[in-house]
Amino acid sequence: MSDTHYLYTAAAVGGYLLGSIPFGLVITRMAGLGDIRQIGSGNIGATNVLRTGNKPLALLTIVLDSGKGAAAAWAVMVFWGLEAGLIAGFSSVLGHNFPVWLKFRGGKGVATSLGVLLVASWHVVAATCAAWLLIAGLSRYSSLASMGALATSVVFAENLSTRPVTYLTAGLALLALIRHRENIIRLIRGQESRIGEKANSPS
Repeated sequence: MSDTHYLYTAAAVGGYLLGSIPFGLVITRMAGLGDIRQIGSGNIGATNVLRTGNKPLALLTIVLDSGKGAAAAWAVMVFWGLEAGLIAGFSSVLGHNFPVWLKFRGGKGVATSLGVLLVASWHVVAATCAAWLLIAGLSRYSSLASMGALATSVVFAENLSTRPVTYLTAGLALLALIRHRENIIRLIRGQESRIGEKANSPS
């Protein structure tokens, strides 16, 4: 194995381990709200934290989840270059979605994806966030906004950034669709919770 392969492997492992820290679960337990996996969608991300009714904790979850993606991409990019940084960033989303500490049952990876994109290309993340706000405002569905925004990020990356970033956004969009498959079913059935709604049991 060449030095480049070792470098990329180290970037992937490091990014995965950082991304696998379940901040939503940790901070809700510290706040005395119990196990976030036992309410709402059972997800460890900010949208489900919001269903506890605690907006500051939901905001903190967004900051921490996006921050770990940005940190993974930025730290590796500074020392090992763009491609290694993108690998670390993508791996941090994998870690968030499939954390080894939680038997590979994690979050949806949207905030972490945006953190990675912020480092990869601020133009792309700005356009992606605008798309999320537009779709969320019209539909009131966080899941639909997340999938739609990450899908459009591929188009934004192709026009505003470099080809490696386009590949990154395509991978992140695919991960989002995979992790939102249950949401897609609920959307079709009209059973999906809207933004701001509380829920007391997994759905």
